[in-house]
Amino acid sequence: MTNSKDLSLPKMVQKPAPKLAIAIPARYASSRFPGKPLAKIQGKTMLWRVVDIARRSIEGLKEKYPALAPISIFVTTEDERISTHAKECGVDCIITDPKCPTGSDRVLAALKETKAINKDNPSYISPDFIINLQGDAPFTPPDVVIKIFEEFISSPDSQVITPVQRLSWSDLDRLRGAKKETPFSGTTAIIGKDNKAIWFSKNIIPAIRKEQELREKSKLSPVFQHIGLYGFRTDILEKFCSLSEGEYERLEGLEQLRMLENAIEIKAVEINLPDGNLQSGIDTPQDLERANSYLNKNAKLAQ
Repeated sequence: MTNSKDLSLPKMVQKPAPKLAIAIPARYASSRFPGKPLAKIQGKTMLWRVVDIARRSIEGLKEKYPALAPISIFVTTEDERISTHAKECGVDCIITDPKCPTGSDRVLAALKETKAINKDNPSYISPDFIINLQGDAPFTPPDVVIKIFEEFISSPDSQVITPVQRLSWSDLDRLRGAKKETPFSGTTAIIGKDNKAIWFSKNIIPAIRKEQELREKSKLSPVFQHIGLYGFRTDILEKFCSLSEGEYERLEGLEQLRMLENAIEIKAVEINLPDGNLQSGIDTPQDLERANSYLNKNAKLAQ
């Protein structure tokens, strides 16, 4: 058995290195923005940009932990057009049932399909932990994905891991402005002292009394914005997908609320992106316009 010292993993890790994967659910039939994974941002499709993020994340993680087992990337979709483009991007794609209700259900269906295909392949290794990297989040920094993996490597009992950022006042003002046009873009979170998520909402939470006084005391607001990707222990992913849709999940359109309604622990890892670099996922054509405008001001990111 390989030990953690051989892998240059954190000293507290005494088990064999976990098997890791990145899944990219990319649905064509979005009600608000059909075909959005194929929409282009500064000449490159949204899906291409997310695949590139996954690749750079793996490269960065392997630099830190060179003895980790190979980390797989795959796209999962309900549509042949996205499958064809995924292959053009150089990644495997698994077509799953169009009726999958969420991206997480689609990831689980893809894992089951892959396991069935490889049932006679002795070299196939089912992942212990998988990051659901949404196909509509083309500005996710690779360091954020790496941080989720590192949190699991150091705390393999974690059930679900997701990133959040405490907003500066200027980023909070920017989020408020965006919500005037697209109120269901951008999610905020309440985080407990133990870094476990308490709640998420499409509204901006918490409400803030005496805001001007707080602005004068600190550059940071009390609001955490959720970055829409999750790392799941695979047994927890299966448990989550077996649960019925939650009442608050249905009202807010946030699948993570089903986890909280069923006592699945979500650990938040705090990230610290520079002001103006925190971008929400792309849910609507208006979000796409904002994305193109953002890249016009950040030419280096457009490459």
